[in-house]
Amino acid sequence: MASSYAPLVRLLLLLSLKAFLAAAATTTVTTDVATTTLRKHHRLVTKLIHRDSVHSPFYNQNLTSLERSKRAVKSSLVRLDHLRSKIEKRMSDDIRAGVIAEETGAQFLANFSVGEPPVAQLVTIDTGSNLLWVQCLPCIKCFEQSVPIFDPSKSSTYTNLSCTSPYCIFSAGDKCDPENQCKYALSYLDQTSTMGNLATEKLTFETSDEGTTPVIGTVFGCGHENDGFNGQLSGVLGLGPENISLVSRLNSKFSYCFGNISDPSYIYNQLILGDGAKIEGDSTSLEIFNGLYYLTLEGLSLGEKRLDIDPEISKRQPSGKGGMVIDTGSTISFLAEGGFDPLSAEVQSLLDGKLDRVDDPYHPSRLCYKGSVGRDLAGFPVATFHFSGGADLALDAHSLFQENGPDEFCMAVFDSGPMGLSVVGIMAQQGYNVAYDLVGSKINFQSIECELLEN
Repeated sequence: MASSYAPLVRLLLLLSLKAFLAAAATTTVTTDVATTTLRKHHRLVTKLIHRDSVHSPFYNQNLTSLERSKRAVKSSLVRLDHLRSKIEKRMSDDIRAGVIAEETGAQFLANFSVGEPPVAQLVTIDTGSNLLWVQCLPCIKCFEQSVPIFDPSKSSTYTNLSCTSPYCIFSAGDKCDPENQCKYALSYLDQTSTMGNLATEKLTFETSDEGTTPVIGTVFGCGHENDGFNGQLSGVLGLGPENISLVSRLNSKFSYCFGNISDPSYIYNQLILGDGAKIEGDSTSLEIFNGLYYLTLEGLSLGEKRLDIDPEISKRQPSGKGGMVIDTGSTISFLAEGGFDPLSAEVQSLLDGKLDRVDDPYHPSRLCYKGSVGRDLAGFPVATFHFSGGADLALDAHSLFQENGPDEFCMAVFDSGPMGLSVVGIMAQQGYNVAYDLVGSKINFQSIECELLEN
């Protein structure tokens, strides 16, 4: 194991030891076919680590802002294609989760522990998939990860699911082993894949009062044959709406807060699961289609000016094309042509003649200028997405534009084409607590400094 990962490994192992020692004195959450319960004064919280954070195993201090920008754009464009694929069902029937693009598609990482005694895990969160899975011993094939691989044979709380379980949602026959144990197989368009047993296990999370909360009987994938990540992660925490997801088992509520992702030292990003989710701020309707979360965009403003956008851009067609989704896997946002063109034109009207235009050789159609966001866009008007029900998502200059080198910045919104899929990406969600209530079919946006949620 590379020595540069040692601090992270020590941190995760310390969390595991802490969970082990505190387990006897903590609140227990039991997941079963009925409703999960959680004591009201506890919040099930996990810190989120952005992939470019100094606390991330992916952190590379030698990367330039241009290289980070190129990677973010590349992974966002791949992510867009995967979201389209999920919507259009281009993936095979065996695939029940998964639009993680590749190792570079991992944006926010979460840590918790699995099993008894607890073993630390580091996974990527994904609103575009449902299953929680981690790598397990024995490995037929496993990729490198920064913490020890979980060994279910050493856990007193591990149980394989039978093929008769209601959570064994995969096809029968070859998805059952000779012992009638449920198997799963997930693959992604870039050939990343995982196969293994569906099982139940205890997860251990930290709580808001610095204790720990075990979540008993969580359905998860114990992957013995995994390929494609080629990084330091243990697996994926799907935050999708289907019955097999951890979100569904925890009363179908969760919230997350993203701070400034360009600050590698920022430590207050967080995810809250279950009834402790901070559901505050203005709400808008939430629609679920093919496992993705859709919003209804009613307008777009830049400063005080309401832009003349095509109202059809946020309407999903019967074929599944179009509409707007909110996503944790894409750094960049996307707007269909009817929304992108008016926004781009208004930005150009404000900046052309004041700043020099520059070309992005990798993406010639991208709107870029010579200058610095912090220095040259002070006082730039806020771009606001207006959603149904009166909820607004306001993008300041640091959310609307991305540094693309030492003295260059570009708009962090791309054109997804005529009636294309629109995506609210991570940069657009900076500075917000975003809360999902799947039972109430709503999503809330609360403008807040993430560290204030800890109080």
